[in-house]
Amino acid sequence: MNRMKFSFASLFLLCISASIQAGDRPNILFIAVDDLRPEFAAYGADQIISPNLDRLAKQGTQFHRAYCSVATCGASRASLFTSVRPTPTRFVTALETRADVDAPWAVPFHTHFKSHGYRTISLGKLLHQSSDCEAGWSKSPWKPKARRYALADNETLLKTHGSGPSTEAADVPDETFADGKLALKAIEELGDLATRSQEPFLLAVGFYKPHLAFIAPQKYWDLYPAEEISLPDNYKIPENAPPASIHRFGELRTYSDIKQKGPLSDQQALHLIRGYYACVSYVDAQIGKVLAELERLDLARNTIVVLWGDHGWNLGDHTLWCKHSVFESSLRIPLIVKSPKHAFGQKTDAIAESIDIYPTLCALTDLPIPATVEGRSLVPLLTDPTLAWSGAAFSRFRKGDSLRTDRYRYSEYHDESSGEYLGRMLYDLKLDPLENHNISEQPAQEELVARLAEQLEEKRLATAKPPNPRRSVPKH
Repeated sequence: MNRMKFSFASLFLLCISASIQAGDRPNILFIAVDDLRPEFAAYGADQIISPNLDRLAKQGTQFHRAYCSVATCGASRASLFTSVRPTPTRFVTALETRADVDAPWAVPFHTHFKSHGYRTISLGKLLHQSSDCEAGWSKSPWKPKARRYALADNETLLKTHGSGPSTEAADVPDETFADGKLALKAIEELGDLATRSQEPFLLAVGFYKPHLAFIAPQKYWDLYPAEEISLPDNYKIPENAPPASIHRFGELRTYSDIKQKGPLSDQQALHLIRGYYACVSYVDAQIGKVLAELERLDLARNTIVVLWGDHGWNLGDHTLWCKHSVFESSLRIPLIVKSPKHAFGQKTDAIAESIDIYPTLCALTDLPIPATVEGRSLVPLLTDPTLAWSGAAFSRFRKGDSLRTDRYRYSEYHDESSGEYLGRMLYDLKLDPLENHNISEQPAQEELVARLAEQLEEKRLATAKPPNPRRSVPKH
């Protein structure tokens, strides 16, 4: 009888202990923002009004040199969710990429967290297709239903001709558009999650702006008087850049007010830049609402917050618009990690990659890191942001493969069908941060180019095949 009492008592204590441990495990709020380059005040863009993003940066660790794997949304997101690098046949396009098809051996990070007891929720734009790895979510992914345009004439143009204008400013509430509705849904979901105190959560919220079209309520446009907008300092094709590096920004040309050929007028370029700024401030306000609710519900003290942009965006840089290139402006992304167990207000210049987020979250929550993960945990940098951090970021888009080292960006272009060599670029980002002068063909750089070309080839070969699932991976 005493043994039975001891057994029941032990079982009870074990259950209580497990419950406490589950309740103490940190939650995760993962915020993805579409087409957000590091263009807000915390990253030095003082012209941008972004109080909520800036506040988050002061509460966490801000990565100043973080890079995406692919300069297009669907492929970049699949690479992040799997922590698998892209190849010429894996994670290629925005619309056709599926993590479950391109990398079926990999366990997406939300699936991994669900299998370890997390309640996983998907809101808004995350993986490009909602059905991609859908079983990894605790319930079906939710996306907002909203008008594309607020003004009736623009909506009519969209419905009758298949495209509307590239910008719109209308005196309407935030909730008119998808991101406003998304913020409200995230707040509602947080309220529900707060009642499940013994079940840790991974809430992933994917905001749509500042993606084209540049549509935001009038009050956000009013933050940026037209006369204060200026063109970028590198509003020109880089010296000696190969033709393969410059595209015709076809994404922008799908809008009714953009001509099909040739450069934009300066007036049109300035207006687009203003629209992008307005959309950054609009999405900043929506993110702020979600973060405020996290605080109000007293969840912030035990919640890891990650703010991630899926790729960069060109605002006239090198005469380009949109992403779809392997210039720094297309590949550099904002990344902020707020961990309750680490110091606030930190900044690091260490090179980080999107694929590092998955193992970082595993390390922060004491979960094992799957063997198929190709990234590495950034937790040592949360502990010491000045830590010496070796390595380089590998990125690609279509014809271009690119390597970002501490000082240089080296890129090569090959024909997608034949593999024919099309050109290369080397930029010294210490001396030429805007990538205005391609120095790859200078005789003085021959040894450096050879070394970087070898490093780039090693990265390409390392990710050409699925990782060995038997290799062990440390948490930190």
